[in-house]
Amino acid sequence: MDITSKHVINDIDHGDNVRVRIIASDDNWIESDAIAQLKKTAELPGMKLAVGLPDLHPGKGQPIGAAFVTENIIYPHLVGSDIGCGMTLYEFKKSRRKLKFDKLEKQLRNFESIDEEVADCVDSPPDLSAFDFPNELNKKLGTVGGGNHFFECQSVHEIIDEAAFDCINVNKNSLFLLVHSGSRGLGQHILTQHVSQYGGAGIKDDSADQYLLKHNFANDWAVLNRQVIADKIERLVGSGLKNILDVSHNHVYPLSASECEALQLNTDQKYWIHRKGASPSNQGLVMIPGSRGSLSYLVKPVISSNGHSAISGFSLAHGAGRKWKRSDCKGRISHRFTVKELESTPLGSRVICENRNLLYEEAPQAYKNIDGVVSDLVDAGLITVIASFKPVISFKTTRK
Repeated sequence: MDITSKHVINDIDHGDNVRVRIIASDDNWIESDAIAQLKKTAELPGMKLAVGLPDLHPGKGQPIGAAFVTENIIYPHLVGSDIGCGMTLYEFKKSRRKLKFDKLEKQLRNFESIDEEVADCVDSPPDLSAFDFPNELNKKLGTVGGGNHFFECQSVHEIIDEAAFDCINVNKNSLFLLVHSGSRGLGQHILTQHVSQYGGAGIKDDSADQYLLKHNFANDWAVLNRQVIADKIERLVGSGLKNILDVSHNHVYPLSASECEALQLNTDQKYWIHRKGASPSNQGLVMIPGSRGSLSYLVKPVISSNGHSAISGFSLAHGAGRKWKRSDCKGRISHRFTVKELESTPLGSRVICENRNLLYEEAPQAYKNIDGVVSDLVDAGLITVIASFKPVISFKTTRK
């Protein structure tokens, strides 16, 4: 049943035992394959709620930009191979006028040349032996990774909610750093271990202790990875960084009693929220980035006394969402844009990406309109927008 005038919240009839919901307006194009994957995933045993956010798009069997609530069972493949992947936002302590963009770009181009040096200098590297993980995985600490991972220097474009912005206690004229990365090969290793033993089957929650220990370890490792990335940038730029937020969007956690009540679930059972490319709406501020050629939005989740935030599974979009398959990107735009043209954006920002295939795969045209995604969340009553941020320098890789 649609409950907003713009038809943003759409429930799909999927039987008595599971609710399937898509939060997207008529203007927001959602690929039919993504909807089909959402419905198919909702058929898994123990499923109670499947929610597609406005950035919903097809994944490898399961959609990305979705949240799933299950009863007494955990599905590791609904978390995926990059456990703990998320966004961390920092403010540069050095004044923006001292961070000259030409010099900053040159400094950041040295980022990957100090990988091993910094990884070796981590005060207390995670103890991988506790789970018999390969020791070389710690060498990936402080690395961005491929795919849609990045870090980006940003400036404030527009402040929409002055009072909320003031509460963050940052300078609107500062330069900011947004880091998007995860657990790198560690999460993949954990998922591969599970799939080799159980295939696509879930784990009953009374037998899930070992997976959850590994999951939580990987989540902490991902948080540390983003911090080490920031530490490297501090060294390169010569400026301290102030942490504003850190939010994971690939994880599984038990629902609290109050959350179960808000979802009208039987509190005698145990329920789990799986997020695959979905930010939690109950852990503070969230940054929702667009593509490298568009704005990012700092938002405040709406936590209402009537439990309205439960309609989205206490989840929000984590980005713009892909519009094109990676394999299609180069063919679609290589005749329209040269490599040189893709190394800058209409917003005047610069792109550091020496891998040509990745440069095409992550082109702004391959993503949906972030404004529409954020607008859908606002119209659904799930967020208020605090400010928009404009990219200055986007970093992917200097490796060809």
